[in-house]
Parts: sequence; C-alpha cells; structure tokens
Amino acid sequence: MTVRRLTALAALSSLLFAGFAAPALAQQKPAPRAQHAHVHGKLELDIAIEGTAVTIEMEAPLDSLLGFERAPRTDAEREAVANMARRLRAADQLFVIDPAAGCKLGPVQLDSPVLSGDKPADPKAATNGKPGDAKPASKPTAKPAEDGDHADLDASFAFNCVDASRVRYIEVQLFDAFKNLRQVESEIVAPQGQFKRVLRRPATRLTWDK
Repeated sequence: MTVRRLTALAALSSLLFAGFAAPALAQQKPAPRAQHAHVHGKLELDIAIEGTAVTIEMEAPLDSLLGFERAPRTDAEREAVANMARRLRAADQLFVIDPAAGCKLGPVQLDSPVLSGDKPADPKAATNGKPGDAKPASKPTAKPAEDGDHADLDASFAFNCVDASRVRYIEVQLFDAFKNLRQVESEIVAPQGQFKRVLRRPATRLTWDK
C-alpha cells in the first residue's frame, strides 16, 4: 500500500464518476496492489476521496471474515460464504460515509477463491450498478482455495457523491459484521492530505481531518 498508488486511485476515482463525457478514460486501471502481510484478525483499506467519488479498496484474509481459508465443505460453511458476500455487497451499511457529502453506493466488486460458485446470475447484481454506470478497476483473478493455503478477499467499493470533499469521517461497521475481525488498518488520500489510521475493536469512526 503506497502513497503513489493511493494518489493514482484518487485520480481514477474522479475519472470513474466523471460521467459519459470521457468513457475511454474510465477504462484506465490503477497500478497493481502491493503485497501485504497476511495477518488473521486484520484487514486493510485504501480510501481515495476526490471530486464526486469515494473509492474504498479492501484486502482481508478470509480467516478474518469467515474463520477459514479453504473451499467450504459443509452447508453451514457455504452459507457463511454467501452471507459474507451479501454483507459486502451491501457496502453502504458497512461504510457509512459522512452524510454531508451526499454519497450513494455504486459498483461493488468482490474477488476471492471461495466466491467461484457465488456469482450472481444477473451481472448487474454483481456490481450494484445500472446500465452505463462506470465500473471499478478490475482485480487479478484469485487462485483456487486449497487446504493449507493462505487465501484473501479483495474488494472494491465505489461511492458517487454530491461533493466528496465534504467527507470528514466514515463509520466502519465491519466489526459488527465479522466477529473474527479485530483491527482495520487504513491509508487515506483526501483533499486534506494523506493519512494512516488504525481502528481496533470496538472503535468504528474513521477520521482524518487535521
């Protein structure tokens, strides 16, 4: 997770929600995510705030979200995977952005080896988007989950805002949704500057204003 990458993400976010005037620009992709330590009980967020967009990228060990990191074996484990995916697709309940900015959830993208059998039949449902909406940057395809492997989930959440510069905080409800999660590490690029923040259970409010 680097400042250079976050700055690029902020620029991309502005382009993604610029509308139909420059559709070719919306096809640009950010630099590949740097490799992070795989630590159970933690996850990492990259947050970019610029123009009319707030973009949140998340990388989490599956153990932090599910309690296991292999393909589900039982009906209970398959249901746990489905519940995880449903919660993440309802990202506006997990990331409650300062209402002063007037933000609404746009495209959501999830990528994990355990989700190979959890693709919505309607492609619109996978991104929470509408026809013609800008789409988030694509992520590398995850390898199949195998016993003994460390496996992650990568996610991208895009919010379209009236004025993202007015965002001063995000209420992060991940601890309530995922009981194995203990710590959220964030890097933020905002109009006020670049910040690193850590939330530890039970704290929920992520702030960065100087």
